[in-house]
Amino acid sequence: MAATPSTGRRERLRIETTAEIKRTALELMRSGGPDAITLRAIAREMGMTANAIYGYFATRDDLVTALVADVYTALADALDAAWAASAQDAPAGRIQAWAHAFRSWALANPEGFRLIYGDPVPGYRAPEGGAAPDAARRVCVGIAALADTAWGGAAGAGAGAGDGFDWEDFDPGLLDKVRPAFPALPPAGVALALRIWGRLHGLVVLEVYGHLRAQTSAPDKLFQAELAQLTRSLGIEI
Repeated sequence: MAATPSTGRRERLRIETTAEIKRTALELMRSGGPDAITLRAIAREMGMTANAIYGYFATRDDLVTALVADVYTALADALDAAWAASAQDAPAGRIQAWAHAFRSWALANPEGFRLIYGDPVPGYRAPEGGAAPDAARRVCVGIAALADTAWGGAAGAGAGAGDGFDWEDFDPGLLDKVRPAFPALPPAGVALALRIWGRLHGLVVLEVYGHLRAQTSAPDKLFQAELAQLTRSLGIEI
């Protein structure tokens, strides 16, 4: 049966209100930290009754799960798009494209970044399997792709190949994501992926949380210099 005009209006209103609830939650987090995300506080900001907002999200955890799923998926989409648009025969360029997409997304969405990589929401319990399992897998595979694309250079022939890592050194959940996507990547390659991730993630965290603000007026130059040094260490300079 086709929806009536009134049904269509109600559905549009529900979609718009749900989006506003999510935006308000992130705004509260920006001003008051993760503790500020409560359904009652959101209802107050939006001029809704507490009972009305429960019609959209039954619990605070349901809202946080929806927020994490949204922002994690948006990040995964941005990273996948950057990777797909980069030239397959230019490994250093691919790594730089992915890294710049990660930083750009984080700076444009600081509350979302903090939600998935920084400040935990007190008392929040994610559903079994995580709030955004597909997005988490895609980002994880993307990080492994950075190592895989570099493995034929100095990373594979030099220090990375002799680090003595075994499969037992890694979480089974991580390997369940990485090994099907990159079956030829050895344990040292998985370790390389985590090391690359640490270098890129570390600078972005410092910038998102404002720790670089008093130290440098050119965080973009700092990030680019780190990327250049990273690709040189992998033997894949542009």
